[in-house]
Amino acid sequence: MADFEYPDELRYTSDHEWVNRVGERVRIGITAYAQDALGDIVFVSLPDVGATVSAGSSVGEVESTKSVSDLYAPVSGTVVALNDALQDEPNLVNTDPYGEGWMFEVEPAEAGAVDGLLTSEQYRQQIS
Repeated sequence: MADFEYPDELRYTSDHEWVNRVGERVRIGITAYAQDALGDIVFVSLPDVGATVSAGSSVGEVESTKSVSDLYAPVSGTVVALNDALQDEPNLVNTDPYGEGWMFEVEPAEAGAVDGLLTSEQYRQQIS
């Protein structure tokens, strides 16, 4: 298995999404493990700004040269921003999954929602 980076300041889901607190919002993307398993990402379908999402529900898709994979909401809340750069450059998810390859931002319905997600260590144990 490749040795990927899983930043400690992020939280993770068993569906391979990462979550980063950005003020009152959370920024969401897929992990290095997920982008590697998918291969070259060619298209990303994201939820609409203003959409209400529920934790664990499918909110979009990530299409690669190998397959199409669902994108899940790690927390419940309202979508407040999208990474528009992914429309023209979906491969940013491959080249910089925790930076320029972020996908969308949510204003969580519950302030502590992120606290229940996996730590980087717990996520590493799950995928090893």
